[in-house]
Amino acid sequence: MVIVTTIRREVLTLPAAPLGPDNPLPPLRPLDETHRIEDRDKEGMPRDMARQVGHEPLRSLLPEPLRDGYDRARGPRGIDALVLENDRLRATVLPGLGGRIASLFHKPTGRELLYRNPVFQPANFALNGAWYSGGVEWNIGATGHTTLSCSPLHAARVPAPDGTDMLRLWEWERLRDLPFQVDLWLPDGSDFLYAGVRVRNPHERPAPLYWWSNTAVPEDRRVLAPADTAWHFGYERRLREVPVPVSDGIDRTYPRNSTYAADYFYEVPDGRRRWIAALDEDGHGLVQTSTDVLRGRKLFVWGTGPGGRRWQEWLTEPGTGGYCEIQAGLARTQLEHVPLDAESEVSWLEAYGPLDAPPAGEWHSALNEAETRLEAALPRAEVDAAYAAWLPHADTPPGETLATGSGWGALEVLRADWKLPGTPFEESTLGAAQEPWLHLLRAGSVPEPDRAEPPGQTLVARHWRDMLETAPATPHTEYHLGVVQWHAGDRAQAERSWERGLRHAPAVWPMLRCLAVADQEGGNPERAADRYAEAFDDLCRERGEVGGDVHERWVAATAALGRDAIEALLAAGRTADARAVWRRLDRATRARGRFRLIEAGLLLAEGRREQARAVFEAGFEVADLREGADDIGRLWADIGDGAPLPARYDFRMRPDPAR
Repeated sequence: MVIVTTIRREVLTLPAAPLGPDNPLPPLRPLDETHRIEDRDKEGMPRDMARQVGHEPLRSLLPEPLRDGYDRARGPRGIDALVLENDRLRATVLPGLGGRIASLFHKPTGRELLYRNPVFQPANFALNGAWYSGGVEWNIGATGHTTLSCSPLHAARVPAPDGTDMLRLWEWERLRDLPFQVDLWLPDGSDFLYAGVRVRNPHERPAPLYWWSNTAVPEDRRVLAPADTAWHFGYERRLREVPVPVSDGIDRTYPRNSTYAADYFYEVPDGRRRWIAALDEDGHGLVQTSTDVLRGRKLFVWGTGPGGRRWQEWLTEPGTGGYCEIQAGLARTQLEHVPLDAESEVSWLEAYGPLDAPPAGEWHSALNEAETRLEAALPRAEVDAAYAAWLPHADTPPGETLATGSGWGALEVLRADWKLPGTPFEESTLGAAQEPWLHLLRAGSVPEPDRAEPPGQTLVARHWRDMLETAPATPHTEYHLGVVQWHAGDRAQAERSWERGLRHAPAVWPMLRCLAVADQEGGNPERAADRYAEAFDDLCRERGEVGGDVHERWVAATAALGRDAIEALLAAGRTADARAVWRRLDRATRARGRFRLIEAGLLLAEGRREQARAVFEAGFEVADLREGADDIGRLWADIGDGAPLPARYDFRMRPDPAR
């Protein structure tokens, strides 16, 4: 019986940790970016690569908020899914969590082609925090995992080129102000899922573009890609060209052969078909291929060291097996951003499906056999033809709405009166987060907020700054204007705006906190500590005046500001004041793993080493531990009396420099 391609709704029930509220404090500090290299590493690079490595790196996360409200208390939770299916494949897509393909199941063989995570566990890997592992994710914005990792996308049913149903996903990416879409469809009888991707730049200026499609697959594979060299990047922050498959005497195309986490960006020759595959010892696995615009291919390995193993357990649960990532991007490496011309767009087609080929043996023999079998299963010309057939359908208006994303795209479309065929950002999607900015757009002023709420998000693009500068200079306007100026690098102007806002603001803690960050960045830790302490006092007064059931955003604001205040006061040597802030945090906040780590540092600063060590011995989990961070290891080195770092706290992603 032939099954016509269908799209249906489904609910997945998984052990899942709640995302919790976003951090209400604007992210003013520079990015803690692990993907940086030294200028000496640019020597010998291809010219276009060297140029793109330095092309408009991201300065900050604004206007996106930090997403650090999640924890690790998992319980059964229903997650909305959209299932795209024909008689050969079944793709399960999560529109509310970045549009990720959580599963790609090949029905004739009964094989799952992806690494399917059995849990939903956010962790601090996205540019703005919350991210989860598994499946196929769409990374747009800047080097790293997209800020949309755990955010809803718009989704709708659209006619596909062959007359079947196509699933369209689209959203407005806010770091670069670019709309994008991903069209997924399964031609009848096809073993391959097609993904047509388009990114548009509607602005009158060029924009830096970043895109990597990231596929998680089981790590007991050999990864094949048509290359003889790769650019190796590890957590030592060095980029160097290495031979493929053997580097430093080890065949690195087997993920389990590496001890430490690393990226391998394959140097695929011009004119060669773009593809990457991960095959098990029996020759079964997944292949991804595309039109030539998507030029880059990458392997990421966690490594077999204790840190890599610990991260794998952290992102899922023990006993579920490890994974690696095979990726495809617009540039050679993820350290690059590609210029996208003003009022232009870029598009390509990807295909995902099963591949059977012997992976072992001599490198070129294995590559040639795999490429021959890929050509038989899905000819390169057929991928190009599918792209040509899809492109006219990219503008087709969506039909039935299947999921709703944010209202930020609708706000931008209203502001500029843009026409974006195929990806409508309807006014009906505008919500409370956009309301102050809609008022600024239509009435020329920023409404003063309800004191029962912390300040909302700040838009930082030049056109919003222009509107803020001509709006009446109310305290709330000065607050937002200062954030915009800070983002643009006008730090003195930002401080003046916040200081003006302080004079008449009913609640001063938001601006005091911003000024405290400015003091820290300006090398004035004493004044920063003063302002943090004053800001925390004011926040506690404001929160007390709200009364009743305190809104979760107030709880999040208190935790975020309390954490910053304690760290600033400790840095200034004011241990007693840091302890006073700690005592005013609520019990649930102090019980969180991040704050248990802070408590251990506070105890150590107070000279209570044994009590600090007891915190470690009692056990804690820092849910928002950052990828590559060594906060826990550094503190343990001060209190552990020379004992090795306990395995449960070992998240080190690189060799110990002391060894």
